Amino acid sequence: MEIDRSDAVTREKFGVFDRVRTLPGKAKDKVVKFGKRVEKLGKDDPRRVIHSLKVGLALSLVSLIYYWRPLYDGFGISGIWAVLTVVVVFEFRVGATLGKGLNRGLATLLAGALGVGALHLSNLFENEGKPIVLAILVFLLAATATFTRFFPTIKARYDYGVMVFILTFSMISVSGYRVEKLLEMAHQRLSTILIGGATCIFVSIFVCPVWAGQDLHNLIASNIDKLANYLEGFGSEYFQVSKDGDCIEASENDKSFRKGYKTVLNTKSTEESLANFAKWEPGHGRFLFRHPWKQYLNIGALVRQCAYHIEALNSHFTNDIETSAEFMRVIQESCAQMSSESGKALKSLATSVRAMKHDPESAKEHVEKSKTAVKDLKTALKAAALEDSDLLSIMSAATVASILVEIVDCVENISKSVHELSQMARFKKVEDIASPETKQQMLLHRGSVKPVLDCDQTPDRDHVIITIRDMFNMDDSLENLRPQDSKKPREEE
Repeated sequence: MEIDRSDAVTREKFGVFDRVRTLPGKAKDKVVKFGKRVEKLGKDDPRRVIHSLKVGLALSLVSLIYYWRPLYDGFGISGIWAVLTVVVVFEFRVGATLGKGLNRGLATLLAGALGVGALHLSNLFENEGKPIVLAILVFLLAATATFTRFFPTIKARYDYGVMVFILTFSMISVSGYRVEKLLEMAHQRLSTILIGGATCIFVSIFVCPVWAGQDLHNLIASNIDKLANYLEGFGSEYFQVSKDGDCIEASENDKSFRKGYKTVLNTKSTEESLANFAKWEPGHGRFLFRHPWKQYLNIGALVRQCAYHIEALNSHFTNDIETSAEFMRVIQESCAQMSSESGKALKSLATSVRAMKHDPESAKEHVEKSKTAVKDLKTALKAAALEDSDLLSIMSAATVASILVEIVDCVENISKSVHELSQMARFKKVEDIASPETKQQMLLHRGSVKPVLDCDQTPDRDHVIITIRDMFNMDDSLENLRPQDSKKPREEE
């Protein structure tokens, strides 16, 4: 027993020694791992590094109230409120900073005025009644202001301001009962808060600004693009049939398109917050004052609706039920075309939104082709003999076809909504941004081509007139091809 105990003690000592010996290596690994995480965070969005530097700059500027003697003599210890304002107001995006800054400034001004008024009103009563009046006023205003925070519109845009209002009014009305020179203190605090807020707004706008409206614009275009990538890849991967009629397994080489749409499902809160921040921002770049941010939310809702259909569509990739090869041959061409054309339409819409160019024909053409594929599918199903088919064997493929029909409707609605956005936001038309060479080609396509008679050409010769009326309608691109009297071209010349 003594030998066993000594061995246990020896092992324990060696175990402690090993842990101590490996401690520096583990600490080094953790430091390296943390450094890689910091590097990845900065590379994913370099604006985060710039924002950190901007916050440091703003804090350094408002600290001059303490460091510079003339400013400190004017504001005194209340200068710390400027520092606190920068800490709580400065946000990543310009709209969020503007919203918080204006909310804090206006709420402080209004609450300060009401707090001073409440103190003057309480002075009309005797010393015994003064605290009772202040308590009643604090109760009424705090309860009323808190109840307004439940209104959706106030909650979305002014919640921070209402909270600051309650805090400021309570501080002034309660502390004013004991504090002398209340007006001087209120003036100093309000001034320093306004200085801190103005510093945040100035640095946020003029030093590498991050616009919430730009982020919302890019997010909507990116979400549409992700759905387009999925639909373009779905048709070619799911509807694969071999020469002998057997279904081929989905390719394992490239399935990245299957995951992109998943991020679209959870972007509602982000879109709403970005739209709320964008409403505070002034006109900048291509986004003028009163830009239709609400329309972006409408498009986002339609895109998410389409993404939910794709979520249901994606579940059939992992379906183990064997599908009838005969039924797959009936629907595969139409369904593949629906998926492909819907993806191309969304791709065109994403490009239009991202570049803010109005090109209605590019997406409309693909939408019409997808609707034609829906009609072809219905015709093929009517013509196919499916009475003797096993219901279980065709159920999965039939569900896929049904979901694709719903996706075509969703894509059409998205196209209409994007068209409304292009009109409300005044997107540039393709003709307006085309190069001179492109415009010349477009004018040539829209005109009429008529041969000019040579001097020695006989009048009895037949001539050809080619008229192209619409460059976008290929059915009417070559309209009249007929012999004409030779005198008519001379008269029209």
